[in-house]
Amino acid sequence: MSDFWKDKNVCVTGGAGFLGSFVLEKLAKREAKDVFVPRIQNYDLTDVSDVRRMLEDSKPDIVIHLAALAGGIGANRARPAEFFYNNLMMGVPLMHEAYVHEVDKFVAIGTICSYPKFAPVPFKEEYLWTGYPEETNAPYGLAKAMLLIQAQTYREQYDFNAIYLLPVNLYGPRDNFNLETSHVIPALVRKFIEAQDRGDKTVTLWGDGTPTREFFYAGDAAEGILMAAEKYNGSEPVNLGAGMEISIKDLAGTISKLTGFEGELVWDTSKPNGQPRRMLDVSRAKEYFDFEAKMDFEEGLKRTIEWFKENRESIK
Repeated sequence: MSDFWKDKNVCVTGGAGFLGSFVLEKLAKREAKDVFVPRIQNYDLTDVSDVRRMLEDSKPDIVIHLAALAGGIGANRARPAEFFYNNLMMGVPLMHEAYVHEVDKFVAIGTICSYPKFAPVPFKEEYLWTGYPEETNAPYGLAKAMLLIQAQTYREQYDFNAIYLLPVNLYGPRDNFNLETSHVIPALVRKFIEAQDRGDKTVTLWGDGTPTREFFYAGDAAEGILMAAEKYNGSEPVNLGAGMEISIKDLAGTISKLTGFEGELVWDTSKPNGQPRRMLDVSRAKEYFDFEAKMDFEEGLKRTIEWFKENRESIK
């Protein structure tokens, strides 16, 4: 392991969150000099004066910007203005102030929700601007995509070293299992386990199960982010993913089996499917900084299920 981090002060926005917890673990293993995690009660990242104070308090060499307001289809449909405003205002002023404060490197984390609804699969980075995102994700996806434009223009005009990474759908232990705001894997895990406990004969799921998704273990994502921070200094966006694709119907069948749910799956086709297909071309990450995902999908699901079972009493 390199000594890259041993003289680095690192500020990780969103470090108290799901992906952030894995990034912090890996920074500790790499013996980063100092890791600063701004907490929401102390710093409102949509307030530029708080952003400036955070940078003055942490004096980072590197900022890893993970913080986001994110959620599943239901949350995006209910609160599109919040998803747009908060993600834009947490990102754009932060990158600008990082430049003003002479931060050495800015690692911006985007989202595959920025890809066009009907982008060819697998998604290549050059497809980002070929169409409009899936409608329920568009406010979030476009707000995050502005950070790519900012990173590229600040590099061009100011020679500011900002990179932009696009992780695919994450999952793993410590994920958000709140059914109002969670993504599909933690929602399915919770629904099946609670249905089995109640003795329910059926579980109702959104859509018709035909959309496909790629899922990326959060520990692998954290490794990819740190490898990019260490080795990549370019203007092109880079996908991070596992290079796999599974239908929601097959995913639900796998999770029901692993959780022990023995009832029937009922599909509520009045609810939206979301984007028809999602899978990334991850060749650029391999080429630019030698990153490849390691976690076997079923093993990652088992770890996620076990974590939920062990911690369910403390989960809202």
